[in-house]
Amino acid sequence: MHIPKQVTVKEVGPRDGLQNEKELIATEDKVEWINQLSDTGLSYIEISSFVHPKWIPQLGDALDVAKQIKRQKDITYAALVPNAKGLERALEADVDEISIFMSASETHNKKNINKTIEETFPVLEEVVKGGRQEGKSVRAYISTVFGCPYEGHIPIDNTLRICERLFEMGIYELSIGDTIGVANPLQVERVLTRMKDTFEHDSLALHFHDTRGTALANVLTALQLGFTTFDSALGGLGGCPYAQGATGNLATDDLLYMLDGMEIETGIHKDKLYHAASFIQSKMDKSLPSHQMQIGDSI
Repeated sequence: MHIPKQVTVKEVGPRDGLQNEKELIATEDKVEWINQLSDTGLSYIEISSFVHPKWIPQLGDALDVAKQIKRQKDITYAALVPNAKGLERALEADVDEISIFMSASETHNKKNINKTIEETFPVLEEVVKGGRQEGKSVRAYISTVFGCPYEGHIPIDNTLRICERLFEMGIYELSIGDTIGVANPLQVERVLTRMKDTFEHDSLALHFHDTRGTALANVLTALQLGFTTFDSALGGLGGCPYAQGATGNLATDDLLYMLDGMEIETGIHKDKLYHAASFIQSKMDKSLPSHQMQIGDSI
C-alpha cells in the first residue's frame, strides 16, 4: 500500500460543525473552544461563517469570535464568506483565509445560495478578487460532488466544469465535498482519478461526511491515490442545513486515530484534541457522535 507519510487536517468544527446546531453556543464558549483547538497542533481552523445571521443564527457572532480568539502565528484562521457583504465583515475580522462555496448540483445550489450555478460565479468572483487584493488566500468548497439529496447522481463532467471556473478565479485549493455522506470507496476512486487527470492533486482537498459510516474508508482510498489534505470536524459534529438527513462530518478524532495507527504524521496531539472535544461536548445538550467520544477514550 502506497500512502503519504504526512497529512494536513483542516478543522472545520467551529463553522461546519456548529452551523446545524439549533441550541446556541455562547460566544465565550466558542472562543475558548477555538483557543483549545489552537493548542492541539492543528495548522488550520475554520472559525465561523459570515453568512447573514438570519440564515445561520448559530454563527451570527462570527465577528466577535474572530476578534476575541487568541491567534497563533503558525495557524491559518479561516472563515466562510458568501458574498461581497460577507467579505467586508471577514476583512474587518482580519481572518487569514476566505472560503467560498457552491454546489455541483443545480437544485442544491438554489436551496443553499438561492441562485443558479451560473448566477453564483460572478458573486464568488467578486469575493475572490476582493480577498486576494487584501492579501488573503482563498479556498473553495464544492458540495454534493458524490450525490445530491434532490438530483441524486451528479455527472463528473458537470463538476469538472465548475472546478475549472473556480480555479480560474484564483483560488489556491478546492475542497471536494460528499455533503450527504453517500460516497463509497469505488466511487471516490473514479471521481478522484478524473480530478487528478485535470488538476494538480495537491490543490485538492477532501471533505467527507460520515452519514453512512463510509468516511474513513473513503479517506483510505484518497490516501492511496496520493491526496494529503482532509477536512474534518472534532467529535463528528456537523451537517448541512439544506440537505435533510446529512449528519456529521468526518470526525477529527476518529481520523487522527486511524492516521496515528498508520504512522502518518499530522502534528496533532491526541490528548489535547480529546480535551477540546470534551469541552465542547460539555457545552452541548448531547453526546458527540464520533467513535472516540462514544467510547470515552483519548487513545
